[in-house]
Amino acid sequence: MAQSSIPVLSSQTATHTISLGRRFVALVQNLATLTALLLALPINATIVFISLVLKILISPFQKEQTTVTTAERKNILISGGKMTKALQLARFFHAAGHRVVLTETHKYWLSGHRFSQAVDKFYTTPVPQKDSQIYTQALIDIVNKENIDIYIPVTSPIASYYDALAKQTLSEYCEVFHIDAATCEMLDDKFAFSEKARSFGLSVPKSFKITNPEQVLNFDFSGETRKYILKSIPYDSVRRLDLTKLPCDTPEETEAFVRSLPISPQKPWIMQEFIPGKEYCTHSTIRDGVVRLHCCCESSAFQVNYENVENAKIREWVTHFVKELGVTGQLSFDFIEAEDGNVYAIECNPRTHSAITIFHDQLQPAANAYLSKEPIKEPLQALINSKPTYWTYHEFWRLNEIRSFSQLGNWIKNMLQGTDAIYTFDDSLPFLMVHHWQIPLLLLKNLFKLKGWTRIDFNIGKLVESGGD
Repeated sequence: MAQSSIPVLSSQTATHTISLGRRFVALVQNLATLTALLLALPINATIVFISLVLKILISPFQKEQTTVTTAERKNILISGGKMTKALQLARFFHAAGHRVVLTETHKYWLSGHRFSQAVDKFYTTPVPQKDSQIYTQALIDIVNKENIDIYIPVTSPIASYYDALAKQTLSEYCEVFHIDAATCEMLDDKFAFSEKARSFGLSVPKSFKITNPEQVLNFDFSGETRKYILKSIPYDSVRRLDLTKLPCDTPEETEAFVRSLPISPQKPWIMQEFIPGKEYCTHSTIRDGVVRLHCCCESSAFQVNYENVENAKIREWVTHFVKELGVTGQLSFDFIEAEDGNVYAIECNPRTHSAITIFHDQLQPAANAYLSKEPIKEPLQALINSKPTYWTYHEFWRLNEIRSFSQLGNWIKNMLQGTDAIYTFDDSLPFLMVHHWQIPLLLLKNLFKLKGWTRIDFNIGKLVESGGD
């Protein structure tokens, strides 16, 4: 009796099938999202149209107030034009009477923020990591052409180092409100930052630098009171959300997890003590080691809601750290407040934080916090009654997560008590152009390439892709 044969897919055929499946999913994903945005367009356009008409009608009765004279007026260059935090800074300086030039890399020429009334000119630059010298020269060209007085980088995690690298040359042409390259490299390295903070006598979790999986597999966890987590030292937009606790339930699970990570001397990781507690994020604007603007918010893995909270211990920690460093620039920290009330700095991000949006009602004081060199007693902080900020399109997406009337009530309460980070009555056009120009064009690009994404980040103004972006 002849045996029947069972067809087996070759690895090449299987790979091709998986690839086709992914392309189909990408096709549906992009088309569905574009359709949803198209349905929302009439509502958004109506809101913006009414805002623009009302603004034209009442503008003759409004008196523009600025804090600077014509002689004091500065030309300010801001990078990161696709991101809300860059728009927020532009609004600070515009409200104070300064002139703002906005930049972004060539990929994001479509930035919706270029249509803001706070932006006088918009330029694109090469991607800095491809050739730092060409990028620096592009900045110099803009500085010379627009007679820039001060450059304030608003960067992605990768670009912050290249702006720090450009500072040495660019400082010959204008003031650069950013830290130097060596300090940036140290702060971006989670382990080096932890060691630096420890040397200042400040509290940080126990941590170990990992360059080989065997270091974790051979580590003696038996004497530890807390679990550990692994985080990539080079920025990883996908794995940074993985908080797998070590050791796992079994040695086999621990080994499988650790060996799944791209750990090497070229891509080091940090094994950090996991301290249970409440997580916070901060933004600090610093000049010569003095904190001139500071805010602190409760944090989460995907942060798109900001409400200022006062935490004196965190503010004291930041004040001590930056005083020791003596730097000028913008630094963001992540903290854990443990159950015993002690605060521990988890990491430092040497760049602007989106929490800066909570200063939406203190535009001119915030501008002064960046530009003034006069001594101050206390840093500028958010007003007690400042409305929390959110991104409306993110909030409507969260309706999918609501499972009860109480959750719906909380959602409505948050919407009414807060304010959109992009929309303002005086400057409404970016609200239309980000959601119905910038993001749709990125989706169309992915659609033509049949390329998927893990989420849309309206705050950062991009599609976060599975391989990182």
